[in-house]
Amino acid sequence: MAFLRTPYFAVALGALLVVALAIVAGRITGPAMAQRLSAQAEEVIAEVGGEPVVARFASGSGLPSRHPLLSGGEGLGEGTRAKVAKAVAAIPGVGGIRWADGTALAESAAAPIHPLHCQNEVEALLRARTIRFEESSARIDAASTELVNEVASALRPCLGSIIAITGHTDSSGPEPGNLALSGERAEAVRQALIERGIPDDGLRVRGVGSQEPVAGLDPTGPANRRIEFSVIATEPIKPTPVDTPGPR
Repeated sequence: MAFLRTPYFAVALGALLVVALAIVAGRITGPAMAQRLSAQAEEVIAEVGGEPVVARFASGSGLPSRHPLLSGGEGLGEGTRAKVAKAVAAIPGVGGIRWADGTALAESAAAPIHPLHCQNEVEALLRARTIRFEESSARIDAASTELVNEVASALRPCLGSIIAITGHTDSSGPEPGNLALSGERAEAVRQALIERGIPDDGLRVRGVGSQEPVAGLDPTGPANRRIEFSVIATEPIKPTPVDTPGPR
């Protein structure tokens, strides 16, 4: 058929193939990564005397993650808990750490992370998935909650930088409405990140409506309805090996 030979069809097909490959690659490498980090975590936890603690390298939906949830150390003193978190955070490849019985966070004890790394981490998360909103609304769809959690974890190592959140729409509908809606959606993501511990003073939002469509795609295509992040270095907070665990 004629439409199969159109440039738009070829671009759309290519985009679908990229998404499919990203998903397949993640499913192939993710479990192995999580299993490796879990085994290393078990070893270092035993070394610092925190054997009741278990590090779970999986998201709330069960997908492999490099951001572990520590549990099982309720009876340990705060000093031991700090040693456990620091030891796990020092494992190469480990991201932000969270305790199951509190809001304490730990970042990697490795060299300070460059803002571009955080931006690349977020872009990788959004390559195969999208933060979705209810139709014609700025309310984040419930199905995107876990993705927002993962974005917050990816941004956390770069606190102290400016995080720009840009909302986009497709070109359907009048542009004044598109601009307003894209700004409202960017603000909704900002509020969601604040709720997850990202400081509000480092977050900037803007909506550009349909003015910046995805290159090579039809401006009316749904892929243009998106949120983008830019992590810009300013005066980063001096990194510490591990944040002090908060109240349980």
